[in-house]
Parts: sequence; C-alpha cells; structure tokens
Amino acid sequence: MDKRKRGFRGSIPLLIVEICVLIIAIGVMYVVVTMTGEVNHKDIDEGKIRINEEIVRKKTIDVKQTEKKEEEKKKGYRNIALFGVDARDGELGRGTRSDTIMIASINQDTQEIKLVSVFRDTYLNLSNDSYNKCNTAYAQGGPEQAINMLNMNMDLDITDYVTIGFSGLIDAVDALGGVEIEVTDSEISHLNNYQLCMAEELGVDYIPVEQSGRQLLNGMQATAYCRIRYTKGDDFRRAERQRDVLRAMMDKASGASVSTLTDMVNAVLPQVETSLNVNEILSVLGSVAGYNMVESDGFPFEGGRAGANVGSKGSCVIPNDLEENVRQLHHMLYPEESYTPSARVRQIDEEIKAQTSEYIQ
Repeated sequence: MDKRKRGFRGSIPLLIVEICVLIIAIGVMYVVVTMTGEVNHKDIDEGKIRINEEIVRKKTIDVKQTEKKEEEKKKGYRNIALFGVDARDGELGRGTRSDTIMIASINQDTQEIKLVSVFRDTYLNLSNDSYNKCNTAYAQGGPEQAINMLNMNMDLDITDYVTIGFSGLIDAVDALGGVEIEVTDSEISHLNNYQLCMAEELGVDYIPVEQSGRQLLNGMQATAYCRIRYTKGDDFRRAERQRDVLRAMMDKASGASVSTLTDMVNAVLPQVETSLNVNEILSVLGSVAGYNMVESDGFPFEGGRAGANVGSKGSCVIPNDLEENVRQLHHMLYPEESYTPSARVRQIDEEIKAQTSEYIQ
C-alpha cells in the first residue's frame, strides 16, 4: 500500500470528531433523542479520572450565588474530550489508535464554543509519568487515560468524552448538500490525489476539482481537502483546513431542515461511543439554535512549539514551554481571569525540556 493510502486510513477520524462538535453545537434535540439508541453509551470509571484540585473551580464562572436569584445563577463551563480513532471493526476503546484529540469547551451561559486541537504527536506525560506522543495514552488506557493525560498536562477538569470511529464522514457532508470552501491553486493537485486514493480504497468514483476559488465541495472532495498536508504549513495548516470545513458545515447546517440534519447525524452516530447520556446531552445543548463556535486553535500554540525527532519515539511536536502554553490555553478558554499553571505542570515542563533539549535544533 502506498503512503497516500496509509495516510487516508490514519486521518479520516479527524474530521469525524469535529462533526461531533457540530452535532453538539447545532444539534436538534429531536434528532439527538430519536437517534440515541444508535449511540454506544459507556459509563466512564470516575474513580480513574484525576483532576487537579487547584483548577476544579474552572468548571463554574465565579459568581456570588447568595446575591443572585435562583434563575440568575450561572451554569459555567463544560469541557468535553473528543477522540477520533481508526476503528474499522467498531472497537472504540483501549488498544485503538487515537488519531485525533480535541477539547470542546462550552460556556453554558453564553452558549459559545471554543475548540482546541491537541496535536497528536505532542510530547507529553501520558498520565503515568512516562513520556511519548500524546495519542499513545488512548491506545494504552482508553478514554480514561487519555482524559487524565489532558487534565494532567493542561490543568483541565474534563470528566466526559465522545469517541468517533471511521465511517460516515463523506455521507455526512453529502447529506448537507456539500460545503463552500476556498481552494487555492497549490491545493488542487493534492486534493485530487487524495480523492483518487480514497476512491480506489472505497471502490467509488470521484469528481476532480479543476479550478481554484470558492466552490461547493461534495463529501469526497471536502474529506480530501482536509487531508492535505504537503503545502506550506504542513500538519498545522491541515488542522486549520479541518476547522474551516467545520465552520462551513455549521453555516450550512444552521439553515438545514430536520430531515437533512437527521440524515447527517444518522451517518455518524453508529460510530459514536460516549460517556454522556440523553439528559446530559440535552443539558449541554440547552437550546436548539443558540450555540456559536467563536474560537479555535491548536495546542501547543504557534510560537510555543518545535518539531524534533526524539530518538525511538520518532517525529514529535515539542511544547517549548509547557507552562506558557497552559497559561495561554486557560486565557483562551477563560478570558475573564488570569491563570498560574500548577506545580504539576511546571514539573512536567521541566521533564519535557530535560528529555528533548538535545533533539531540538
């Protein structure tokens, strides 16, 4: 199998995870309730989830509740981990490679969503004081260990997750009638090469993109667009493309009919495993159309990361200063307050520097 086919297998889940954010963000309650029977619900072992007590308060926006009427109490923030796995056999748990790690941070009072992609090759503590690419955590210990990895390295308070498998992406985009995307001259050949690769593997036809400019991409074309990594920006630009597609899907879905959204959700939910139950999903939704994705970025942040081959662990993304990256992350998620990273984060930061400094040019 050539490199393009291996790449296709490994990264399709990346956008499927973002479709999950779309479902949460613009979800119609009717669709969620009627389709829940198709979702694999899993009660997470809360005894295995570790949260730094210094940052538990992040879950609620500080208010003096005694001075508020009951209806004025703030609901605060809800952080949910999103994982995309290459699981053609339907296995979504431990032992499965996590190709995507994301955090959906929801301000339940303003209904604003912020999306953070954690680059899968980021060199971090796997939550057991061993260091490697962060996507190793899911393979070793499933969602529990992956959540602990996020909480430990980033001072977060995540207790819930959604994991998405391989199938459904192309049909989901097609169910929306395609998405409007700006395609550049340098992207056309790569987009069509990925389409060719996918078409051969899936046994279907494809329609080449023949010109640059803003245009309607179908499911195959949009998926191929999200795969492009060989232009300027490499993987980081690829993540940006995926966020562009997500925004385009949200725009398209905001005016879609219930039947159209049902078709889209139906293409995705059979490959979903989550710790959320129906009532929790509805509490996150709150209202049908009020949610808005206001910001997205990748962790480690631009200017705070470096690439290096770390011995037998291969090519990794190194957070140059984990402490500063965590400070920036909290400023993004909780802009109304300043933040000082925990002693644990500072300790991890020192260990990362000690283990990787010799490999960074």
